[in-house]
Amino acid sequence: MGVFQFKKFSVVNERSAMKVNTDGVLLGAAMTIRPGDRCFLDVGTGTGTIALMVAQRVNDEIPGQAGNDKGQAGNDKGQVGNDIETDNEVRIDAIDIDEPSASEAAMNFAGAPWAGSLHAHNKSLEDFASSSELMYDLIFSNPPYFEDSLTAPDERKSTARHTSDGLSYRDIFEFAKDRLNDGGHISLVLPADQEHGLARYARMCGFHLFRILRVRTVPRKSPSRIIAEFSKERCQEPSDTVLTIQNEGKYTQEYLSLTHDFYLFA
Repeated sequence: MGVFQFKKFSVVNERSAMKVNTDGVLLGAAMTIRPGDRCFLDVGTGTGTIALMVAQRVNDEIPGQAGNDKGQAGNDKGQVGNDIETDNEVRIDAIDIDEPSASEAAMNFAGAPWAGSLHAHNKSLEDFASSSELMYDLIFSNPPYFEDSLTAPDERKSTARHTSDGLSYRDIFEFAKDRLNDGGHISLVLPADQEHGLARYARMCGFHLFRILRVRTVPRKSPSRIIAEFSKERCQEPSDTVLTIQNEGKYTQEYLSLTHDFYLFA
């Protein structure tokens, strides 16, 4: 069985259309989580890795919560783990249109120390919008992004990777217009060459960039990914920083520091 082991949780990594990947881990470790954030939505959860990282980050910051909210993660097709009652004030909804991915996420959630906070749903964003009226403090996603490349031969992987087959960041902004709490925000990881289109569409929906992290693999290369964060509040000077993953064949200290709480080697 393919299992990816993190420091405080493990991820079964077999059935999901998209596996554990660096983009997702970077988003989970680097995105902004504000002290009062309690309600979260992971769009296109895959294995559930990013949602699990958020659960760890949030529960570790709440005295008396870590490890105290074991629960049952359901596995009903179309509504995996929905409407679970829990005393924990933290709620993380994770949706995926791909049923094997949603089921695998539910299984990974059930084995985590924060299972009562995590709820997996086998739904598209459109279906989820019509079935839930919850408001969120943070909506995050590692969405499909190969808009101009050839479609992958595997249909499930294609749906997970190509915006033409389903989810795009445009859908996320449209959903977020009515479903973010006051002061809420959106965090996305995307290829660097989509920055202009992303920011333009965000403005069309009433969102403004407040932070961007540019990710490059090595110092000599230009950034290949961005983690971009938006809110409805205007920001005069968005935070703009660069993260380098490796230098001279070794992970950089900044990358190790960022992932220290999650990766076993960090």
